[in-house]
Amino acid sequence: MDSIDDAPAAALAWHRAGKGAALATVIETWGSAPRPRGSQLAISEDAQIVGSVSGGCVEGAVVAEALDAMGDGAHRILEYGVSDDEAFAVGLACGGTIRILLEPVGGTLPEDVLAELVSRRSKSEAVGQAVNIRTGATSLIASDAIQDRLRHDRSGFEADGETFVTLHATPLRLAVVGGAHIAQALIPMARLAGYAVTLIDPREAFAAPERFPDTVLVHDWPDEAMKALAPDARTAIVLLSHDPKLDDPALGVALASDAFYVGALGSTRTHAKRIARLQAAGVSDADITRIDAPIGLDIGAKTPGEIAVAVLAAMTLTLRRGAA
Repeated sequence: MDSIDDAPAAALAWHRAGKGAALATVIETWGSAPRPRGSQLAISEDAQIVGSVSGGCVEGAVVAEALDAMGDGAHRILEYGVSDDEAFAVGLACGGTIRILLEPVGGTLPEDVLAELVSRRSKSEAVGQAVNIRTGATSLIASDAIQDRLRHDRSGFEADGETFVTLHATPLRLAVVGGAHIAQALIPMARLAGYAVTLIDPREAFAAPERFPDTVLVHDWPDEAMKALAPDARTAIVLLSHDPKLDDPALGVALASDAFYVGALGSTRTHAKRIARLQAAGVSDADITRIDAPIGLDIGAKTPGEIAVAVLAAMTLTLRRGAA
């Protein structure tokens, strides 16, 4: 979990220090709202803030409402429209509308529930924070009951239309096989997009710290490294070695996993040969169709940097909309 922007932990710490505190959560957005559903902001009684619900557009108004909520202990639903002019003033391209759930700690957000949430986050456990926006009742949902939300990295309302579930999950993961030039462009981009990245390449000259600073480097054979990584529904796998000796073993593990995205570098002709090898190895056609190849969205990419953009875009499309 991100400790730098940890709104729940900040709200709990302020409350335990004897200060009033509240937790604000984005529950709905329309238009080009600057922060997605599930974004959170912690507010203290002396107007300290941690996190963000709008990138700066409405935080001041939320703070004022939070001070009132700390006084009466009741939750509130706030709605704000951010005009294009207001959005431009804080460096955004355009505006939108957001609804925000505001919960005072020690009121409709009990201290023990918040403490359990903070504890699970500190252990990197995935958990859902469920709030009935009509009554304010708050509870936590175990990870096995929010698998679909984990797969799509999505907070949102349950079918009853009253219960909002904020997803608290470990970072998305990206496993890159092959320390190619494209990997040098893709890895920092993926980090900016919120992925925890592991580079796998048994060739230490390719996967060297000088080429990939601040990156987890694994020099085991790709199939062994992939098994140790244990890809799950929040993992993307990108094969960039362009060498069947490295890519094919990794593919076998990737296609047997719940990874939400599996992409492989290579031309249409190269991929046809890859398919033939996988079929000969007994891989099902259904699994083979999971491979995004030639890799990335078709944006006419030519350079390593452009291909990296196309790959990250395909990963994002698959994560958010379920198809590349």
